[in-house]
Amino acid sequence: MQPGEVAGLQYMAPMDPNPYTAHFNFSMMQNNMPAFHFSRLLRPPPNPQNLPSVHDFTAQSSCLSNNSTSDEADEQQLRIIDERKQRRMISNRESARRSRMRKQKHLDELWSQVIRLRTENRQLIDKLNHVSECHDQVLQENARLREEASDLRQMLSGL
Repeated sequence: MQPGEVAGLQYMAPMDPNPYTAHFNFSMMQNNMPAFHFSRLLRPPPNPQNLPSVHDFTAQSSCLSNNSTSDEADEQQLRIIDERKQRRMISNRESARRSRMRKQKHLDELWSQVIRLRTENRQLIDKLNHVSECHDQVLQENARLREEASDLRQMLSGL
């Protein structure tokens, strides 16, 4: 395997990182932003013995790409997520149905209350009209009796 090749992917490291940092630092100074040195990222690490070997990368990548149980696990997770979504959707629909039923029941109760109150109001108005008619009759009877009493007093005083 060649030095610039890792698990079948090739990368190119710039030979001299200074042209990138010089241009970047110049543009950053024009924008009054703090300068960031890319050369720190592009330099080789101080101790190359601590890095994993190319063989480690290829073993990991082949393990991931060739592992069908990983795909099956992903599919299983997707199925579980889909089942949860389906259950949640069904639960939400059922909750919405119950909510609509509660609202309809409440609306029916309010309408029955409106009908009951209108009936009661009509009955009270009828009673009020009856009492008012009776009151008028009593007032007329009272006025007639006062007039009769006045007439009788005049007759007595004339005797």
